[in-house]
Amino acid sequence: MSTVTGTKQTDSTNSIVRFAAHSISFAFHPLFIASYTTAFLLYVHPYVFSGFPIGLKFFRMVSVIFNTAFVPIFAVFLMWRLKLVDSMYLRTQKDRIIPLIIATIFYFWIMYVSKNLPENPEIFITFLKGSFIAVCVTWFCNIFFKISMHAVAMGALTVFFVIFSFIDDQPSGLYLSIVILLTGLVTTARMIVSDHSPGEIYSGLFFGALAQLVGFYV
Repeated sequence: MSTVTGTKQTDSTNSIVRFAAHSISFAFHPLFIASYTTAFLLYVHPYVFSGFPIGLKFFRMVSVIFNTAFVPIFAVFLMWRLKLVDSMYLRTQKDRIIPLIIATIFYFWIMYVSKNLPENPEIFITFLKGSFIAVCVTWFCNIFFKISMHAVAMGALTVFFVIFSFIDDQPSGLYLSIVILLTGLVTTARMIVSDHSPGEIYSGLFFGALAQLVGFYV
């Protein structure tokens, strides 16, 4: 009797853990990271976009959401409905090829347009540049193995906040600490609910971090 009860409790605990892991994976989907970071720079940090009119901030926010989240997600949805991919979750390397190309195009576009608007802060351009490079690296790595896109995004995000903490006029370890915690949660969640190997997740962190470094120095 106790064995049965113990088994039920274990199954219940596993279900809760997997639900939490799925929720974290969805909340911090790679396509949402650029929007979250832009929202932080626009509305949370007190100085990066200081002096910008509310309307201009809103336009920047909508532009990033449209190009880095809405269009890629809508493209995947259309491909799924047309049966060009097996699942919207893009579980195979083959399914990821065209969506990553589409994401590359629109990430480049938002970076290019933002770079040519002189009023945009340099750190914002640096982030978009690193994000574009991260998508390119993900596409290239996908040719050889199924790299974790979540890990790429979180690796890039972590290094961006490391860089930002050094050049920020009002440095605070709080933002970086939160991002490091989130990176740990997201990568752990992917270990639990995805079919990625640890190597695919660690390599995602590495290449994402490298992409953001290149974006900063280039």
